[in-house]
Amino acid sequence: MNNNHGANLYELSHNLGLNKTNIIDFSSNINPFGLSPKAIESLQKNIHLASIYPDPDYKELKKSISEYCHCFPKNIILGSGATELISATVKTVLPKTALLLTPAYSEYEKELNKINCNITKFYYKKENQFNIDILNLINTIEKNDFDLIVICNPNNPTGTLIPIGDIKIIEEKFKKTIMIDETYIEFTDFEKTSAISLAINNPNLIVIRGTSKFFATPGIRLGYAILAQGELFNKINRLPNLWNINIFASIMGESMFKDTEYINMCHLKFEENFNLLFLGLKKIENIKVYNSNSNFILCEITNPNFSVDNLYLSLYKKGIIIRKAESFEGLNNKFFRICVLTKEHIKILLNEINNFFK
Repeated sequence: MNNNHGANLYELSHNLGLNKTNIIDFSSNINPFGLSPKAIESLQKNIHLASIYPDPDYKELKKSISEYCHCFPKNIILGSGATELISATVKTVLPKTALLLTPAYSEYEKELNKINCNITKFYYKKENQFNIDILNLINTIEKNDFDLIVICNPNNPTGTLIPIGDIKIIEEKFKKTIMIDETYIEFTDFEKTSAISLAINNPNLIVIRGTSKFFATPGIRLGYAILAQGELFNKINRLPNLWNINIFASIMGESMFKDTEYINMCHLKFEENFNLLFLGLKKIENIKVYNSNSNFILCEITNPNFSVDNLYLSLYKKGIIIRKAESFEGLNNKFFRICVLTKEHIKILLNEINNFFK
């Protein structure tokens, strides 16, 4: 019923006897406000382009991303989703030792294990409300000889955001490769929180993003990395990737990054819905709610008589899916993660969780 990246709606719809559209999925962290209208319009107008190859240089797509991210097209490497770029970075750097901030997205460790990298883990700790102790982190960096640091910012599953000032400190202290996965940064005030302004001037700092979450397009598999020109850029860019972005992903990307009306709407509605979910969860006895700087919230069941398995099953029977968080290292079967959906769905969820504990 579960996998490492949210719900498998195909399997769930079969098991529950429900249409996929009738499952309320709080596990996958996808923007609930749908696709960019401009992207949909562009796709509809250009569906006939399926009969031609995409532009191998993706000039218009890179231009659109560069304007959105305030960088140059020459700073951009495209990938078939953020995970492909994470894999490409690890395979290019080939670190013998790496520092991984954890709990985190499982693919980082999987890719590092593929190359037999020696992994040191630095934990977001419960006793610190899952905030990073930057002084302790810097001390760890200075006392060891790492080849790579991997950071998910904001972190998944804790929702922790490392401030840009602390990222600068890490960058100043560590002169080898830093990989920052910013998959969820757009649910923050990302022009102030993103490390892109650092990456375009540092050839050892690579920022990776996908479009699955904020732009609600997991089906098109479009990701991008931003970094300064240099050895790392050249090596990743030389990997075989001709036409690895299909023409429909390119068409949608060219339009959605420029759809400012849609982007502004998402930010406004997201803040309202996040507050509804966060404050609603805070009112429920038996649950501890952790602060989040993302589109999901990490919760912990404090009542010793209940585990997440009980809650998950109760909601599952009603076609509501949450993310059990015990598969994340450092968390146990008391933790679960919930993403922000529509106000209607949030109210249904809060009511069902209240009923469960009653």
